[in-house]
Amino acid sequence: MRRKLVEELKGKGIREEAVLTAIGTVPRHLFIDDSAFQSRAYEDTAFPIPCGQTISQPYTVAFQSELLQLTRGMKVLEVGTGSGYQCAVLSAMGARVFSIERHRPLYLQTKARLAALGYRASLYHGDGYLGLEREAPFDRVIVTCGAPMVPAALLAQLKAGGRAVIPVGEGEVQRMVLIQKEMDGRLVQADQGVFRFVPMLADKAS
Repeated sequence: MRRKLVEELKGKGIREEAVLTAIGTVPRHLFIDDSAFQSRAYEDTAFPIPCGQTISQPYTVAFQSELLQLTRGMKVLEVGTGSGYQCAVLSAMGARVFSIERHRPLYLQTKARLAALGYRASLYHGDGYLGLEREAPFDRVIVTCGAPMVPAALLAQLKAGGRAVIPVGEGEVQRMVLIQKEMDGRLVQADQGVFRFVPMLADKAS
């Protein structure tokens, strides 16, 4: 089923071999809690997970991962740990992932899941709008929820020469924005199309 999914993603334009290999190896069914959806885990669709969140469709995960242009060993800040699936894909690509989740029950569940599956990542419970200043700077930043605007703190924590991939917009749809931070600190933005994400929420949950 994973091989079939990889072929489907190739047909939709995903080309980076490291992304396709990671999608083909990460067991997505183990990141879906509801048994009613587990048999459909390798369909290219999003599914609900606890705390009113979703596990993104594989194409979205692959698209964002490809935009990052990762090389092994890069330090990546992920905002919105969710189920941990995107985090696992980045880890499988060789990234050093630092991930923030606002919902404490989801953070605890996903931290245990990733550890049990052998994915090494540093997970934090906190407000994604603030990033992780104590771990900055980062080579790459990825946001997996819809932000009403680009959080300034995330760009401040991005290295010169780095890339950030952030879905921006309020309402049901967002524009995927790729931001490149030039060596002189200038920010260059490029629109990468329309996607759907759950909203990015401010303030750390209890």
